[in-house]
Amino acid sequence: MDINSIRSQFPILSREVHKKPLVYLDNGATTQKPQMVIDAISNYYETINSNVHRGVHHLSQLATDAFEKSRITVQEFIGANSIKEVIITKGTTESINLLAYSFGDAFIHEGDEIIVSELEHHANIVPWQLLCQRKKAVLKVIPVNEKGDLEMDVFESLLSEKTKLVSVAHVSNALGTINPIATIIEKAHQAGAKVHIDGAQAVAHTPLNLKELDVDFYSFSAHKMYGPMGIGIFFGKEELLDQMPPWQSGGEMIDKVTFEKTTFNELPYKFEPGTPNVDGMIGLESSIHFLQTLGIENIKKAEDELLAYGTEKLSAIKGLKIIGTADKKASVISFLLDNIHPFDAGTIIDHMGVAVRTGNHCAQPIMDKIGIPGTIRASISIYNTKEDINRLVEAIEKTQEMFA
Repeated sequence: MDINSIRSQFPILSREVHKKPLVYLDNGATTQKPQMVIDAISNYYETINSNVHRGVHHLSQLATDAFEKSRITVQEFIGANSIKEVIITKGTTESINLLAYSFGDAFIHEGDEIIVSELEHHANIVPWQLLCQRKKAVLKVIPVNEKGDLEMDVFESLLSEKTKLVSVAHVSNALGTINPIATIIEKAHQAGAKVHIDGAQAVAHTPLNLKELDVDFYSFSAHKMYGPMGIGIFFGKEELLDQMPPWQSGGEMIDKVTFEKTTFNELPYKFEPGTPNVDGMIGLESSIHFLQTLGIENIKKAEDELLAYGTEKLSAIKGLKIIGTADKKASVISFLLDNIHPFDAGTIIDHMGVAVRTGNHCAQPIMDKIGIPGTIRASISIYNTKEDINRLVEAIEKTQEMFA
């Protein structure tokens, strides 16, 4: 792939930070945006800005058409059966809360069990804790081994007729572990449980076909796949969404309202109260076109090669320890540096023009399991190069010199 050509599509990558050319390796937190996504959002505001689904005037019709066309693009991108299965949310966190409240109200009862893993970030832990408190249900946890892989034999032992839902990440944001979600879905279904996959860290890095996966629910955010912030997708099988009650109320999600009774709109609008994020949805569609133009298989291959290069280069640094060495990893190198606190190291690395993430990555339980306060995390995206990795190595060596 012509990475330089790809990089030229991202205006922000040409800027300097601390008077040095920017190296952006914090893609696990959010990716940068290509010009085509920026232009799509600007074009919406410059030409068809209007509210959707409500107006009969020309601009409203154009905005509605663009908005719903974007939903079809998402449906085809993830392999959903229909647009009824594509619920627009603010992002992965809201999607998981939607599931916890709506599915939880309908299907979780006292004594039921929900399974998560030690790898989850807080957004895929706390909603289930709150649900368990509301319903007197039980939260169970799949442990990970020293490499960062899920202990699948333990997972299978946790499954029982009490298990109603399994909710795990497709890719760990903290360690980069790619979880065996096909096996998890198969085993959970054999036990009669439904499965939710948090795809926030996966959707920009790996091919996806939810129909083939036979997953019940899947969530992701646009801003981690080159799209705008504040918008995401919650996928659910239509037959399950039909049985789930609304979890928020307001305009658009209703069919008819009287003071005696309210009836609700059809899918997907039953779960979309209020004015939607129209420009965000149009930006998300553009980000999907960006991924499709490059080819997700090509992206995966290029990122895997750079991950291998980065792992080799960082492993050669004396005093550096990589945290998370799972058999299958994607785009993330988490590490510790001598006895230097991650925050201090990250600050110095930033002054070398290299943006990395430091801290617990909103995944305190896995940090507690490892016995560390956090890590320094370099997360790779399609616009990153070997030169970016070399600049990171230089910044790490400079940091070590300063603390020597």
